[in-house]
Amino acid sequence: MLFLYTVLVVCCAILLTAGVVEQRRHFTNLEHIPTRVLVNGIRGKSSITRLCAGALRGGGLTTVAKTTGTAARFIHPDATEEPVYRKFGIANVVEQIGIVRRAAAYDPDALVIECMAVMPALQEINQSKLIRSTIGVLCNVREDHLAEMGPTLDDVARSLSRSMPEGGICVTAERDRYAILKEEADARDCKLIYADPESVTDDELRGFSWFTFKENVAIALTVAELLGVERETALKGMYDAPPDPGVLSVERYATEDGRKLRFANVFAANDPESTLMNINQLLDLGAIHRPLNVVINCRPDRVERNGQMGEIIPELRPEKVFVIGHPAKSAIDAIPAEWRSRAVDLGGDRRDPEEFMREMLGQLGPDSSLVAIGNIHGQGELLLEHLAELPPDESEEQAAEEPAPFYEPHVDPYQHYPEAYETRYTGTGQHPQVHVPAQRTTDRSYEAYAPHDAYAPQQAYAPQETYEPYAPYEPYGAHGSYEQQAPQQHVYTPQETYAPQETYAPREPYAEPPAPRGLFEPRVPPAPPAADDTQQWHSPGEPR
Repeated sequence: MLFLYTVLVVCCAILLTAGVVEQRRHFTNLEHIPTRVLVNGIRGKSSITRLCAGALRGGGLTTVAKTTGTAARFIHPDATEEPVYRKFGIANVVEQIGIVRRAAAYDPDALVIECMAVMPALQEINQSKLIRSTIGVLCNVREDHLAEMGPTLDDVARSLSRSMPEGGICVTAERDRYAILKEEADARDCKLIYADPESVTDDELRGFSWFTFKENVAIALTVAELLGVERETALKGMYDAPPDPGVLSVERYATEDGRKLRFANVFAANDPESTLMNINQLLDLGAIHRPLNVVINCRPDRVERNGQMGEIIPELRPEKVFVIGHPAKSAIDAIPAEWRSRAVDLGGDRRDPEEFMREMLGQLGPDSSLVAIGNIHGQGELLLEHLAELPPDESEEQAAEEPAPFYEPHVDPYQHYPEAYETRYTGTGQHPQVHVPAQRTTDRSYEAYAPHDAYAPQQAYAPQETYEPYAPYEPYGAHGSYEQQAPQQHVYTPQETYAPQETYAPREPYAEPPAPRGLFEPRVPPAPPAADDTQQWHSPGEPR
């Protein structure tokens, strides 16, 4: 018996020693990377990671990046990339140790890495032990992973805040829960900087050959600005960056009976707000047009999400709503009564895909758009397979009448990269020797990025006990938002939420033109729209 105890103690000692050695080696590798950017949030993390890496590469910084989205990729300093190997195909946060080791071999100036943890405790470990970022990115707070980080959006915001670097900087484009993020940042001695999406012009957005959002570009520009990269240089680097395979795209098809169809795969946007933002942007840019048709794919293990997709139908104003998958009733019952007559039940867990495809295409107009939302697995995958078999629409009449779009169709985000993509963006495994610029100071404090008095945060309103988040601003011409339609939410009332206190020096916000913003002065989120204005609907392109 004593022998067994001795073996147990020796094995534990060996494991403890190996763990200490591995941790010290990992921390040494981190010290070889002066700037570490950790991208966290609900939607758009992979795109922001690629944009930040492209912006820094454009500024001459040796930058390594790693994404964890639709297809996990390790991006080398020369922008070539390769898949991240995962044993048994299972993702684990421990893989970040190997990523840091590979990145440190380049002796880079910056590492941009996407947070792959969902559980709040793992997010904190990912930041404090695995990455120890100097600049954090918290792109947005949306309704997803509520079982792990919820149940409310305020809880999600606080869970995501665990990835903020203590004593560092955090960049965000989140408006609705900016006050909560500011409170969490102050508790960690972290400087929270707001990346204003309105600072990105439409002309700058049109420079991309793929769809992206102003929020994502604004965050990448802010990160580049913190590291001394000029705006024009950063934009050029982002334009040249390879897109994520899950990027939003639009395909054009021609049916057998001569009908034209524009199809947008929005399955990757799993929450209502992101779904609305994607569709409204496609409408505003003219990538899709009305009459608009929507197909909702249902899954038995995502009944709540099925209902969320049905609830946003009034804001999309489609001609037809096709419901596939199982149980279709979970989405149809959630559609408001005045719109339920437009729903077409094509669902069923064993429904023949050729049958529901034939019925769906038969009810479309001669030139219409179809948007797929909800969950991709199950009948959604069959939908994409059958649509891919349709011939592309390459009519000369269409090319002559319509201007050339500033986007290019990309790969199906749920398939492997095509050969052309692999040839262009992935190397052969032999990567050229990269010149490393002179290293900057290894000081991790905020003063390493800005002069002593350059950052002067303004005093934020302290959240009151009666604080309720105001309704979000209509993104890209959205006709109201999901929170405004939900009965349990309340419209933000400035008089009730931010009533001046006796000890507060009275000053009307935005009463005077704002002074010129310094290099690192934080942008404060703009005031929300008036309550009566949020209830008005506008068609895309209609002056508001």
